[in-house]
Amino acid sequence: MKRILISTILILLSTGTAFCDTATPASSATPAAAVTAPAPKVDTGDTSWVLISAALVMLMTPGLAFFYGGLVRRKNMLSVLMQCLMILCLISLQWVLFGYSLSFGPDHRSLIGGLDWSFLRNVGLAPNADYAPTIPHQLFMMFQMMFAVITPALIIGAFAERMRFSAFCIFILLWATIVYDPVAHWVWGVGGFIRNWGALDFAGGTVVHINAGMTALAAALVLGRRQGYPDGISPPHNLPFAVLGAALLWFGWFGFNAGSALGAGSLAVSAFTVTHIAAATAGLAWGLLDWLKHKKPTTLGVITGMVAGLVAITPASGFVDPMGAIWIGIGAGVIPWFAVTYFKNLLGYDDTLDAFGVHGVGGIWGAIATGIFATKTVNPAGADGLLYGNPIQLWIQIKAVAVTVVYSFIVGIVLLKAVDIVMKLRISEHEERVGLDLTQHREAAYTIID
Repeated sequence: MKRILISTILILLSTGTAFCDTATPASSATPAAAVTAPAPKVDTGDTSWVLISAALVMLMTPGLAFFYGGLVRRKNMLSVLMQCLMILCLISLQWVLFGYSLSFGPDHRSLIGGLDWSFLRNVGLAPNADYAPTIPHQLFMMFQMMFAVITPALIIGAFAERMRFSAFCIFILLWATIVYDPVAHWVWGVGGFIRNWGALDFAGGTVVHINAGMTALAAALVLGRRQGYPDGISPPHNLPFAVLGAALLWFGWFGFNAGSALGAGSLAVSAFTVTHIAAATAGLAWGLLDWLKHKKPTTLGVITGMVAGLVAITPASGFVDPMGAIWIGIGAGVIPWFAVTYFKNLLGYDDTLDAFGVHGVGGIWGAIATGIFATKTVNPAGADGLLYGNPIQLWIQIKAVAVTVVYSFIVGIVLLKAVDIVMKLRISEHEERVGLDLTQHREAAYTIID
């Protein structure tokens, strides 16, 4: 009995000691490092919206194919579709293997991401707090992949109807790696020097449109004019296809801009609203200018203006209110119109489908306009622009534009000339007369001639 009593007392004492050990007093010297913040959690609503947005942005590439394809001559229709589809395949793999890591991976001297995330290592289904804390990291990667795909596809408009397909594939792969990935890191990657300046680019005015537009100008200059340009070039062979493509672009652009909020909240709604307003305003402005010049309103003018408005609102979509969107849309309908109508003819370069005039000039206007019309009442995480008492933001935007313009143009020229030395960029005169559909792909878009 005595032995049982002693054993019971020892058990009670040990239990009490255990309770004391688990109860840490308020004055305890537990290291702060031991207290960790809760891990980010996946939000199903945000995830659903970004999944839809990624699909919408993917749709923009075939939409662009129809937009560009309808504007070229019938003998080159399939070549444009093929180039867009090849980019969709080629850059998707590049992005998975190393492109995403170079763009968004851990920073190296504010210039480039490393290869830490190559082959999607460490890119799993848990959120990444640095980029999108409420959606899976892999979904953010996929959303950004669609941006990496559509950007080089925009350049096609400058050299349509005259680039050899094999050279095209090599050039696009090099351009995505040496131009797109570094610029994406500078502007959007954690540690990127343009991001550190405080430059605003909500959905890709600098990364996508200026980047592609300046290389488009480089391509037009390096490849030279098409045979018979300008008087011997026939008009667009299928404007209904171009209208269909423009409509798909407008539809997909809601994912492009509103999806860049990376969540299903009020910021996405604001970006959605101003995107539509700017596109409508620019389409109207361009159409009116065409009406004044040609005495007739043109379908081509209206759809080109729509796209220019979408381009210009892209960097500003998460930072401006509806009135700011109207002013940006007016600028997008006027400034690129003058670039396409007068500036191109003045300099004499052959930008086949006005990729520079619409995306380059429109992107420059949109990035600078962001520094004018941005307001923190729309996005507290952004910045006020010139009209809201912060002229420094306008200067930051101009610096970001200047760096991108110079880098994209110069490196674009170097890459084009390098590929030309190795494998020749331009098709022969005979191939150009016959058309790229037959000479590059042994196929024809149309088997019956009207």
